Amino acid sequence: MGYALIEIIGKKCNVLTIGTLHLNKVIGQANKLKRIFEKVLSLIEEYHPDELAIEAPFFGKNVQSMLKLGRAQGVAMAAALYRQIPLTEYQPTQVKLAITGNGQASKEQVAAMLVHILGQKFDEEKLDATDALAVAMCHHLKQQLPLGAQKGVSGSGWSAFIKDNPDRLK
Repeated sequence: MGYALIEIIGKKCNVLTIGTLHLNKVIGQANKLKRIFEKVLSLIEEYHPDELAIEAPFFGKNVQSMLKLGRAQGVAMAAALYRQIPLTEYQPTQVKLAITGNGQASKEQVAAMLVHILGQKFDEEKLDATDALAVAMCHHLKQQLPLGAQKGVSGSGWSAFIKDNPDRLK
């Protein structure tokens, strides 16, 4: 499981922490879920985040993998809710689109774009961690959009935003 916390100061984005929680040595599904809950709570207690963004479950071919992933996501969400931290879910395609402009981008393309955006190198072997960073950045970028530019709100997403804000294009 990847995790990342960012801090926004003005227009600057700082990566506070990024990492991967390895669960392969933890025996039993219940113990793995407990470990995820404990890790998320420890990150909350250390960094005091204002919000949590998480990748929404996606549909795959392996039902058992989807079930395990859904449980893990639920436990992470429960930890945030336990500390009364607002949370937002993003579909994988939304995250990829926000970071690369391509909703079908590979993990490697997302990681490369994060290096470009943040001007910081990340461990290429930890794509789960850069995925988590991408979710955090997607959430930050979405918060920067005026209401009329957000999909599902008045107008038609980016097209309406561009039409309404020609001075912001450079």
